[in-house]
Amino acid sequence: MTDTTPETPIEAAAAAEDEGYYHESSLNATWTGSRLAIGGLMFLFGAFLFAYFYLRSLNSSGDWEGSGFVRPSLWMGTVIMLLAELSAGLHYFGLQRIKAGYKATWQLNGVIALALGLAAVALQIYQLTDLPFAPGSSGFASVFTGFYPVFLVTQLSVLVWLEILLARSRFIPALSFVEQPPTYTETHVVQRFQASLSAFSAVWSYLALMALLFWFLFYAL
Repeated sequence: MTDTTPETPIEAAAAAEDEGYYHESSLNATWTGSRLAIGGLMFLFGAFLFAYFYLRSLNSSGDWEGSGFVRPSLWMGTVIMLLAELSAGLHYFGLQRIKAGYKATWQLNGVIALALGLAAVALQIYQLTDLPFAPGSSGFASVFTGFYPVFLVTQLSVLVWLEILLARSRFIPALSFVEQPPTYTETHVVQRFQASLSAFSAVWSYLALMALLFWFLFYAL
């Protein structure tokens, strides 16, 4: 059996410094990545926003709505929008509670927020299968049936992120959110979880804002 050479204090200090550097890089990458994701989504949804106002203002031969146009169900669209807003608001409230050490409260809010988000996605899918107009039948129909499939896939992808966070939280003691954990490894785990949680909240809140904006454009304007 071969003997292992014990780590010298200098080597241990260098390893700890490297670990700290990579940990800080991970936290910064999470923050930056979430903001870049929001920026990318702005460009994505901005394309539909431009198409909406361009086609509406152009209205060639009255084809923005077309003859015999029937708008999508207002109550269905409103319910979908409210579910998204409630999900984001409930999760934001839970985020404030977990910062105070109430992990169970955040987990409950997170599960409800996840269920509300999934319900919004499910209703969007149902609505797209039962529209009163054909895709491409008018400018409104083209933008509507282009935006909502992209939006619901984006929502579903972000909800998978929330489900992963809920699973990870099971292995972190509630006390670790208000007191320093006993080891650097545990501290890093908690800090990375908190960074990911805050990043998720920012992206999910942004999607809730987009849900409200496009509800106004498609149903209220």
